[in-house]
Amino acid sequence: MFVFAQLSDLHLGQDRTGDGGARAAERARRVLTYLDRLPGRLDAVLVSGDLADHGTDEEYEEFLALAGARAAGARDSRPPLLVCPGNHDVRAPFRRHLQPGAGADRDTPADRAHRLPGATFLMCDSSVPGEDHGVLTAETLDWLDRELTDDPRHVPAFVVLHHPPVPLSVPYVDEIRLRDEESFAALLRRHPRVVAVLCGHAHTAAATTFAGRPLLVAPGTVSTCALPWEGGGPVDYDLPPAVAFHVLADDHRLTTHFRVVP
Repeated sequence: MFVFAQLSDLHLGQDRTGDGGARAAERARRVLTYLDRLPGRLDAVLVSGDLADHGTDEEYEEFLALAGARAAGARDSRPPLLVCPGNHDVRAPFRRHLQPGAGADRDTPADRAHRLPGATFLMCDSSVPGEDHGVLTAETLDWLDRELTDDPRHVPAFVVLHHPPVPLSVPYVDEIRLRDEESFAALLRRHPRVVAVLCGHAHTAAATTFAGRPLLVAPGTVSTCALPWEGGGPVDYDLPPAVAFHVLADDHRLTTHFRVVP
């Protein structure tokens, strides 16, 4: 059994009330501390984009500080922390702080593969600089195809990106989802070892399908997107943050649980 957590949309640096981003940082710290203090060890922790609100060096430094000192009394051996960019992230500082040696000056997708014991995670950059919607470029799709083809282990794989590739019946989100998703779907159909597609961006937990695979959307950390039939504004800043736990069984069956973080 392989168990990993997914959180998303920390938006560190977001300042809604003149607090200098303190609220966003507290909520991110709350989730990371909760994960650190779990009595059972996770195999990985994923952050599916929008780590930062403005994509500044200071915001990524804050993320690394939170990630490095998340909880007093936490276990010495922490699971690997895997990240991909979102539409609020900026590639150059993202690379500088989170992908050292990857060429921070390159304006190309910040894709990264992680081959862990028991599973491969392909963290894709679906961001479009200066835009809120997402696209997987030809470069990223070629990279993804090579990684899935050339990995000699043939273990279960997860494709992780920020933007959902299908509508979620939330107009606020659907307008800025992944575009040109047909090539992505065709690629997934060629690679049956992809267990699921994981994303964020929606600020609400959701489960659907894409290209015949589970598509699982992590809840937001900084806020929650209200559903149309709930009324009120498009975003709720008072609901608590939440996290997804994905459980990959030995027979490669995937189960997902969502937990609110008090």
